[in-house]
Amino acid sequence: MLASYIDKAMESATYEIIEEDKTYWGEIPELQGVWANQPTLESCRQELREALSDWLALRLRLGLTIPVIAEINLNLLTEPLTTA
Repeated sequence: MLASYIDKAMESATYEIIEEDKTYWGEIPELQGVWANQPTLESCRQELREALSDWLALRLRLGLTIPVIAEINLNLLTEPLTTA
C-alpha cells in the first residue's frame, strides 16, 4: 500500500528548469512541502522520492492526516486494529 502510494504520488510530480542556475525543481502539488531541487532531472526525481518518503514517515509518526491519492488512503494505517 505504501509503495503504491509513493508510485502514484510520483506520477503527479511536476518538474521545471530554474533558468538562473540551470537546476531542476520538482514538486508534488497535492502534498504541501514535498519538493526537491537538484542539478539533473534524474537526481531531482530521486531526491523528490526521498522527500516524499520522509514526509510520509513524519506524518504517520505524528498522526497527521495524509491526502488520499488514487483512492489509496494511508490514514487507515494509523487506525488501531480491532480483534474479532
